Amino acid sequence: MASPTADAIRNGVAKAARLHEQLGSQTAMVAQLGSIDVFETISRLDIALLLRPLNGLLGAYLREPAPGILVTTQRPLSIQRFTAAHELGHFYLEHQPSLDDEQLLRRSPFQNGGLPDLQELEANAFAAAFLMPRWLVMQHCRQHGWTANDLLDPDNVYQLALRLGTSYAATCYTLQRYNVISFTTASDLLAAEVRVRKQRLLGEFVPENYFGDTWLLTEADQGTSISGSRLDLFVIRLKEHSSGGYIWNFDQLVESGFLIVQDTRETLDEDGIGNPVFRSVTAHIEDISQGRIELAERRPWQPHDPLSKLSFDFDLSGPELEGLSRADKRRALLAA
Repeated sequence: MASPTADAIRNGVAKAARLHEQLGSQTAMVAQLGSIDVFETISRLDIALLLRPLNGLLGAYLREPAPGILVTTQRPLSIQRFTAAHELGHFYLEHQPSLDDEQLLRRSPFQNGGLPDLQELEANAFAAAFLMPRWLVMQHCRQHGWTANDLLDPDNVYQLALRLGTSYAATCYTLQRYNVISFTTASDLLAAEVRVRKQRLLGEFVPENYFGDTWLLTEADQGTSISGSRLDLFVIRLKEHSSGGYIWNFDQLVESGFLIVQDTRETLDEDGIGNPVFRSVTAHIEDISQGRIELAERRPWQPHDPLSKLSFDFDLSGPELEGLSRADKRRALLAA
């Protein structure tokens, strides 16, 4: 006989899967791989949502006078997203009103942790399953060629978390839940410092602070959608066939509002002649926060004949600011 804890987890996960089926989420991701937009979902379901500087709280679910959600403006986008998904779980699971504080982040989404009632566990399981459904985790892994062995490396798990739009810890717990990694491996990964992951990627470049995330973008990110923050840094690492005259042109990156702060080349085989090198460009956004990047590796004298391309959409507007969510603002403009 299943325990109440197991039943709560199972119900939260099942309801998240049902909502994805209702929304057609998996089909939409085939067209462009990215993260689940929980704020867009809340807007589509006509649930009132406000963002406020909630001192001592991450979020809240209210039922009177009408169902509504509050989410703090005082945390990073990944925490806002998980909180919003948690509150959406309360709504979708027809829970009682709830005020959610930091305890929301201090427990696994799939463990009770001694809570007096199980609705928080159920909402947490819903949130993790909604933001990180198994099919989406697998799609990102296939896109980047990550196997189960690759996910023993905290650097790869961190990059997976960025693409899912979730915290590093929540991603570790979810990989364990899906039996991709063991409990021991999850514990080892959770002990790894995220700041170290950022420092390893940035190499000799030292930013003013490490508040933002650091993305490693490669040709595996072709055609994807990147959602992050204006504080984020990007290391674009691409194979360059310079011996054949092919050079990656990053002018469009600068034209799109990015500032390049580091540009290096690494030889793949120092003893080889004519072998390609890895070109690594580190950049951060300066001006606009949304757009599309289209990079090409080509010979300068053959500008219309690229050897390789990398294009992706980006939205670095996060975190959500006080007031209505960006999804609700877009919807209001379309209705005007």
